[in-house]
Amino acid sequence: MPSTEAQHINAATPPKPRPKRSWPNRLSRIAWAAFAAAAGFFLLLPILVASNFLFLFGKSPSLEELEDPKVEQPSEVFTSDGVLLGRYYRENRYPVPLDSMSPWLIKALVATEDIRYQEHSGIDPQALVGSVVAAARGQKRGGSTITQQLAKNLYKTRRGEQGLLGHVPVVSTIIAKLKEWLTAVELERRYTKDEILRMYLNTVDYGSQSYGIKVAAKTFFSTTPDSLRPEQVAVLVGALNNPTAFNARFHPEAATRRRNLVLERMGQAGVLPAAQVKILQAQPIVLKYQVEKHVDGPENYFRTAISQFVNDWCEKNGYDMYRDGLRIYTTIDSRMQEHAEDAVQKRMKTLQRSFDNFWRNRGKNPWVDEDGNEIPNFIETQIKRTELYKELATRYKGNPAGLDSALNTKRPMKVFTWKGDGDTTLLLSPLDSLAYYKHFLHAGMMSMDPYTGHIKAWVGGLNYRFFQYDHVKQGKRQAGSTFKPFVYLTAIDKGYAPCDRIRDERVTINYVENGKPMEWKPDNVTREYTGINMTLRHAMARSVNSVTAQLTERVGWNEVAKYANKVGIRSKLLGVPSIGLGSAGDVSVYEMVNAYSTFVNGGFRPEPLIVTRIEDRNGNVIKQFDPQQKRVIPAETAWLMVYMLRGGMDEPGGTSQGLWEYDLWKKNNQIGGKTGTTSNYSDGWYMGITKDLVTGVWVGGEDRSIHFFRSEQGEGGRMALPVFGMFMERIYKDKELGITPGPFPKYPGKINRKYICYSEDSRPRRQKVEVDSIVVDNLLDRINEGTIEVPDSLKAQ
Repeated sequence: MPSTEAQHINAATPPKPRPKRSWPNRLSRIAWAAFAAAAGFFLLLPILVASNFLFLFGKSPSLEELEDPKVEQPSEVFTSDGVLLGRYYRENRYPVPLDSMSPWLIKALVATEDIRYQEHSGIDPQALVGSVVAAARGQKRGGSTITQQLAKNLYKTRRGEQGLLGHVPVVSTIIAKLKEWLTAVELERRYTKDEILRMYLNTVDYGSQSYGIKVAAKTFFSTTPDSLRPEQVAVLVGALNNPTAFNARFHPEAATRRRNLVLERMGQAGVLPAAQVKILQAQPIVLKYQVEKHVDGPENYFRTAISQFVNDWCEKNGYDMYRDGLRIYTTIDSRMQEHAEDAVQKRMKTLQRSFDNFWRNRGKNPWVDEDGNEIPNFIETQIKRTELYKELATRYKGNPAGLDSALNTKRPMKVFTWKGDGDTTLLLSPLDSLAYYKHFLHAGMMSMDPYTGHIKAWVGGLNYRFFQYDHVKQGKRQAGSTFKPFVYLTAIDKGYAPCDRIRDERVTINYVENGKPMEWKPDNVTREYTGINMTLRHAMARSVNSVTAQLTERVGWNEVAKYANKVGIRSKLLGVPSIGLGSAGDVSVYEMVNAYSTFVNGGFRPEPLIVTRIEDRNGNVIKQFDPQQKRVIPAETAWLMVYMLRGGMDEPGGTSQGLWEYDLWKKNNQIGGKTGTTSNYSDGWYMGITKDLVTGVWVGGEDRSIHFFRSEQGEGGRMALPVFGMFMERIYKDKELGITPGPFPKYPGKINRKYICYSEDSRPRRQKVEVDSIVVDNLLDRINEGTIEVPDSLKAQ
């Protein structure tokens, strides 16, 4: 222990002050601390980026996404008989295996984009150093590997969610690059080199919206990936650096320079002899260019209906029809669709010739008022409703002379025609063009299986390329007399029978509208009244307005609207006396086919269906659309309505008897139907039913003022019925379809109302009509049961 004296000395002596550190020492410590912090930060940065720490860096690909990358792939659409209708896509890709690609493709890609591809693990340090040195010299040189480029293209590392720091200049680029590095390393861990090459070549953009080598080969050279030659491969690989600037179709000189560079690199890598490189570099680029659209396949109306349906479903269920490679199976039968299109084309071509001659002989345009006088300034008024006029009016605001000049300036236009190949080029002004197209009659047709609701054929117009307005579902018009069956349906369901009678006579119907007393005096089409006490079946078959109007009053016009809605009419209907004549609301062909199908389907309303199932890209069913139906009227009522509709063929003077002209009457065939014509012959309808199909046809002008002016041309039986007749002829002759002529099914139970009755003509006497075996069987049964009386004069017969 120290002595006491030593302790006193130590206590009395103050401690020596520590020497002050020099500035160099402080700076050194700060530098080392900063280096340690930076090193730690950069060591932690990959973890922070991968985990999207505090949402600063944006989402990185998950392990699941790395192991199962979702490459954008077109969705394909098929008919019910297995025909590919077309594809929907944003980025047109169609993956193919590596062994289906030309070996030159891989050699050119590696030689040009990543010469040490087989040696690195996703990041090429030598290439990185080279790019930094080049940047320091003011040169541009890429350092990305093929794997990094795949990461950028496959997982959208630069276009996806960027995080809070992703909006900061320079920082965002560093983060994106780091994501590419991290993703590239993970890809190398999970996939072989060949698998990475396959994914890369199937995903990159080659220009002209051709994503993936299969589409690129077809777009630029009309060939397949395995048939690509070295010089063609060089063009496609050369475009990868900048698909727009090096597009061989639009920038041939730049594309040629880039192609020659790729060929040079292939020579340097030893995959092409130097002599061959020079020969190929001297050749011009020869293209067979055919760019594909976002919707690949024939353009038609039902494709639009399919895409609307599937898009709605995809939005609700988290899919993308243009990206997810779905396989969509439809109800459309390609053969029936072709028959429907042929029938519409053949009839409308003939009808248009008749229509043009009709108005040419009268020296008028077809837009006329109720008295047949041409409407003045019709085209000038109509063009003001177009988008073109609105655009021109904005451009020439305050300059009416300039607007008038633009509307009247002629230029070559490709327009629709019934001649030749379906189109021609004419010198027309916008006003001329509108007038040209207003002369055309249009059509809509749909045919459906009434039991399943499967839509088998859908023709929305004359030519989708020129007329994209769909007259099946989008277009709605007054239904005329095709609406009458809903009046008779209401009556039969309320206890009336087909044999009940109402006199054909002029009537006045009094009613109240908006609190005011009104009266309505319906006319028969012929303006004549027979005075005959007609059966309901005969009246409907001959489309007698006076009887229908009286029956509507008896059952109630609001009730008619209610029953029409029950069986499938979804459009708004007014509860007015004229509803039975089809003038109380506009309806579509789609709705009318649905409603008539309820009769054939025994009182069950089928939900129209155009898609049966959707599969994912691997063929797994992700949605099955089964037939949906609901009973809305009793089976007996439905069967009696089928019997009523058959009256158009069975009853004397029935409006369907134009069908006798067609080859439809074999094997005791039965067809029911109803014609329809609106006022001034603006719309012609035919609704036809068979044991297998319900078909609706509408024909008319684009505007209600465009029409025939006489019944001999403008009635539904002359405009629309022939389309149905030609269609069913083709259906019956196509043995592959398995749809044959034949009678409607018998009613399985007992009909409790009188439906076998004598028909009448304009003379006040009874006459027998020919009946088929089913009618005879039912008649004999009821005679034996004593439910009907037989005159003594007929008992012997």
